Amino acid sequence: QVQLVESGGGLVQTGASLTLSCAASGRTYNHAISWFRRSPGKEREFLAAIVWSLNSTTYADSVRGRFTISGNNAKNTVFLQMNSLKPEDTAVYYCAAGVIRHRVALMQPRLYSSWGQGTQVTVSS
Repeated sequence: QVQLVESGGGLVQTGASLTLSCAASGRTYNHAISWFRRSPGKEREFLAAIVWSLNSTTYADSVRGRFTISGNNAKNTVFLQMNSLKPEDTAVYYCAAGVIRHRVALMQPRLYSSWGQGTQVTVSS
């Protein structure tokens, strides 16, 4: 079982940048590591994924060009660089791991087997 710990959340102003980290323990070489977020009253939203075995990344249309996912496979760490933050980006951000490869499947929270505890990001206007 992969265990995940997020960090890097906080309170920032509109337009700021923030980088979240997801530290994974366990064997993740055949996993996808993804970032989701949940805002109050909304469904969990897929943001971005990295698939180690394919050396590929996938983004939701809503954040492509503004968020960047990257990772250090050797250190089992995945980052989410977020630029030009807006108040609507306020949410709890989660990383998740699962043995998933296909783009459409990556966006489905129910297919992930491991989740972190989440980190709060608040963007003030």
